[in-house]
Order: sequence, then C-alpha cells, then structure tokens
Amino acid sequence: MSETPDRIASPLRRLDALRLDNRFARLGEAYFSRVTPTPLTNPRLLHANAEVAALLDLDPAAVGEPSFTQVFAGNAPLPGGDPLAMLYAGHQFGVWVPQLGDGRAILLGQVRNARGASWDLQLKGAGQTPYSRFADGRAVLRSSVREYLAGEALHHLGIPTTRALCLIAADDPVRRETMETAAVICRVAPSHVRFGSFEVFYSRGQFERLAPLADHVIDEHFADLSGRPDRHLRWLERITDLTAELIAAWQAVGFCHGVMNTDNMSAVGVTLDFGPYGFIDGFDGHHICNHSDEGGRYAYDNQPRIGHWNCSRLVQACVPLLGETPEAAAELGQSIVDRYPETYSRAMTGRWRAKFGLLDAHDGDEDLMNRFLTLLHRGRSDFTLSFRGLAAVRADDAAIPAALGDQVLDHDALGGWLADYRARLRAQSEDDAGRAARMNRVNPLVVLRNHLAQRVIDDCAQGSTVELERLLASLRRPYEEPAQAAHAAVPPPDARHIAVSCSS
Repeated sequence: MSETPDRIASPLRRLDALRLDNRFARLGEAYFSRVTPTPLTNPRLLHANAEVAALLDLDPAAVGEPSFTQVFAGNAPLPGGDPLAMLYAGHQFGVWVPQLGDGRAILLGQVRNARGASWDLQLKGAGQTPYSRFADGRAVLRSSVREYLAGEALHHLGIPTTRALCLIAADDPVRRETMETAAVICRVAPSHVRFGSFEVFYSRGQFERLAPLADHVIDEHFADLSGRPDRHLRWLERITDLTAELIAAWQAVGFCHGVMNTDNMSAVGVTLDFGPYGFIDGFDGHHICNHSDEGGRYAYDNQPRIGHWNCSRLVQACVPLLGETPEAAAELGQSIVDRYPETYSRAMTGRWRAKFGLLDAHDGDEDLMNRFLTLLHRGRSDFTLSFRGLAAVRADDAAIPAALGDQVLDHDALGGWLADYRARLRAQSEDDAGRAARMNRVNPLVVLRNHLAQRVIDDCAQGSTVELERLLASLRRPYEEPAQAAHAAVPPPDARHIAVSCSS
C-alpha cells in the first residue's frame, strides 16, 4: 500500500495534467451522493507535502501556482473530477448507527501514477454534504494540523496510513467549543472505503450491493484475487490479517487511535480518520487518549480486542458473499474471525521481541517483557524513551544506563529486572553494538506527542509554519537524533495533561 517515489523515476505532471478518474463513482449512486465542495474565503496554502506530491507524479512547481490552492481548497475543479460523499454506517462506541457517511469529506477521484498505483484524493473540511447531519461540513485549523502531522508521523514509523497532500487555511469562522477558523486538507490514501461501507447495505438487507463494492476494493487493491471464485473469502481473510497487524504496529509505538468505530476502520488495512489520537507519554496500560471516551472502550490495552470485534462486524456484513447456504457462510465467516487472535499474537510478539532486542524465542521471554512493561506502568515511565534507553544496556555490565535510569526511577526494581534481562541477552550470540543498532531501528526517539502538535497549531494560527517545518523534519526521521532536542524529550510539566476529544 506504499511506495518509495524517490527510487523510481516518473514523468512529472503539471496540475492541469493531474487528471482524475473517480472509479468509485462508477459503482452508482446507491453508494454515495454527488456533491460540490463549498468554496472557502481567502484560502492560503500553509504547507504542501513534497513526498505525497511525488506519489502523484506532481511537478513540485505546481505547488507554487495559485490554481493549486484554489483546487485543493475546493474552490475550483480538477479535470475528470466527479466529487462525491461516500455512504456508510457504523458502530460508534459499540452503538449501531444505521446511516453515517462523509459529513465533511468529499472524494474528488483517483489518480493513477506511472508506477500503476492508484491514490484517492479527498478533501476534508470542504463543506456540507447530505450526511452532515445539520453540521457545517467544515474542519478547523486545529484538527487539520493534527491530521496532517499524524499521517506523516505514522508513515515514517512504517505504519500504513492515510496521508495529506496539502494543508490550506482560510478566514471562514467555524464554531466548535469556541470560534475557530476553517481549514482543508487533501487526504491521499489507497482507498477511503471502510468497514461501515459494507455494514450499511447488510443492515438494510440490500445484499446485492455488497459484491460490487467488495469487487471494487479487490480489483483496485488486491488484484491478485480479482476474478477468483473465492475472492471475497480471501479478501476478508487478508483484511482481518492486515487489521491485526496494523493494530500490533500501533501498540508497539504506543499509538492510540481514540475512535475505533467501525466507520473508521479501513477496508484496505490502513490507519483511517484521525481525531483524538495520541502517543503515550508516561506509560499507562489503560491509557485513554480521547477525553470523550469515558468508559475507556478505545483505551490502549483495549485496541487489540476492539480490532477483533470490528473485524467480526465486517465479516458479519459480508456473510451473504460467503458460502452457498447460510450455515456454510456462517461457518466460513467464523473461520475468518478466528484468524485474528493468532495473527495479532504473532505480529505483536514479533514486534515486542524486536523492541527488546531478542533474536529468537526462549521460555520465559513473555514474562520478562511483561515485567518491564509493569515497571513502566507502575512508575508512569516514558514509553518511547524507556525503550530507546534499553538499547544502551550492555550484557556484561551491571550499571544502569543513564538513558534508561532517567526514565525508570525505581532503580532497585529496575536493577533486579536488568539482571535477568542481561542473562537473557548472554544466551544469544550477538554483540552489544549490533543489538543496539537493531533496537534503535524499531524503537523511535521521536513520536508525535500532543504538546508538540499543539505548539505547531499555535504557530500556524499566527500564520507561521516554522514549527510545522521543524517538527515534520523530526517526524520524518523518528529513529535519529533530531535537530530540535525538545522533539525527543518528555513533555514539560505544564503540557502533560493536554486533553483531546472527538471535536479535535
């Protein structure tokens, strides 16, 4: 689902040659509503993402053209565009909502680049749609900056995700908790089809709508399955596996999505819909990043379980595509859902083992790793920096490395654990330097902490992008020492309790 555009020479296109082909629109209007973006007042380009532009084979010079800002503010069309708002439903905090849909997002169409990859272009914050439910259809600068940063942070941590081509600010007032100003991002992803896209038709008994939608996803993104008699079964197996692996990747870096509703789960296995997300600072196994999530449904330690439950909702919605009899379909569906725990366990175990620098499986490894996490939890030690400091441990040296000791303050408990950890390290044939290098490739030094995002938001609100540029430079090299030391530090005391909610 990703590319490395810097390694592949491609013909560059001017903006007027960036022709769209909205293949999703060819499914028919049962799946969406056609809608025209609502123009913004005095739109201003705050930032354009050169890496994402390269995915589209877009000439860097196009970013400087006034038409670029007009197009991606929603004020002017692109050739071939067929803008629409997608229909879906979903389980929101476990409660069934029979119709949702893109309330502030408008899909312009797809661009296929010279490597054959197809990318959705979607404007978020481009105005009301039939699914806005009396809302204004706008996004505010605050949430747009957070989403712009999040896509880059996850992508450069190696986690599949939507990204954004550009961030555009405007003068239009938007009321949330307070009066704010409007902004638009152009989201770029392989697809914006989600679990809830299937749930809506299953709930309505419109089973004939399921196969065309599933075939669209398969033909566009799982071409090796196209035309196979068992394609729907195999696609559901693959999405179950991709979802389990995605959530394992989140857990390994301490990322919390915040709103894992089924309408926010991707049918192609990427991170979708950033709202009240957050990376854990001081480790709390039950960390809740979303102030609106009073019951902790989407807490850090619940994310794997919720991923499993969400996959079961997708499979249930697609049961009419499986088997010739209801009994056979149900049996196949259950077999798909049952894949998740094993896939997740395998993926998560592999990631934990890599974070601890363990080359192979030994008896007692799980207990050893869990004891370290318990140490972090008990002292609310910084998750990111504690794992980074673990790489400095030497197998034959009893000292506590400063980088680790600065985070885990109970040195007596830490020393006892380190004795067992060092014994485990001596059981594998690898020198300290080689192990440290491996660990530093999977344990980031920089993650997108809420206080760093807030600093960028405050700067952008003043019309500056200095802090945005600085933070992006660090997020794009998360495993290296950043130029800005503050990007690799624990939050200052006055920034440790920044709250984000569903309005974020």
